[in-house]
Amino acid sequence: MILMVFGEKDLAVIENMMTFLSERFSQANTIAYIINEKANSSIADLDPVIFRGRPFIEEEMEGLRFQIGPKSFFQTNSKQALKLYGIARDFAGLTGSELVYDLYTGTGTIACFMARYAKKVIGIEYVQEAVDHAKVNAHRNGIDNCDFVAGDMEAVLNDGFMDKNGYPHVIITDPPRAGMHPKVVRQIAESGADRVVYVSCNSATQARDVEMLSGRYEMVKSQAVDMFPHTQHVENVVLLERKRG
Repeated sequence: MILMVFGEKDLAVIENMMTFLSERFSQANTIAYIINEKANSSIADLDPVIFRGRPFIEEEMEGLRFQIGPKSFFQTNSKQALKLYGIARDFAGLTGSELVYDLYTGTGTIACFMARYAKKVIGIEYVQEAVDHAKVNAHRNGIDNCDFVAGDMEAVLNDGFMDKNGYPHVIITDPPRAGMHPKVVRQIAESGADRVVYVSCNSATQARDVEMLSGRYEMVKSQAVDMFPHTQHVENVVLLERKRG
């Protein structure tokens, strides 16, 4: 998939560029663009235009197939993503009886990955398109114990949400590079979850959030995954367990 973002609505320039990309990268399944005249990096509120191909691509993991749209988050390194999610699942220590919250669920990949081993998984994600794909992905893979909710994390994840949906035994969180909003960190601390599995592409903000959780949780495991070969960046998974007594 190729997604171009243009800062101005110059249709002649866009047409020329997209035609060039379409010819140069004929192997791409999807070529799309977004016009963002806000002069920022946010595209969540903008609609992509499919210039050529399908409105999504597909990935496969452990027999699960996932549809991924232009605005849907999915790990760019598919082979290492399988290892990453496997580590997250091992850290979660699921036995089949747990209610799991999957925060920043994207297209529901981690949620579906966990669903076979949990009683129920609830995924929360800001981007509506990603949630739509997550629901399709769960249905296509025959998974009926996943629910997905769209909305701002700090607004959705609160006591009322947990009263309605149940308090989680395990929380999986995979936030963007900026980490989690302080309200989300506080809500996790007060959730009563036995374990928190924190997946991060930015160890600095991960360390900040783990420190904020240290009053209620202790870090017992940490595993880095080389998702971005030949760069200084890694993906890191941390297991936090609730302090007793």
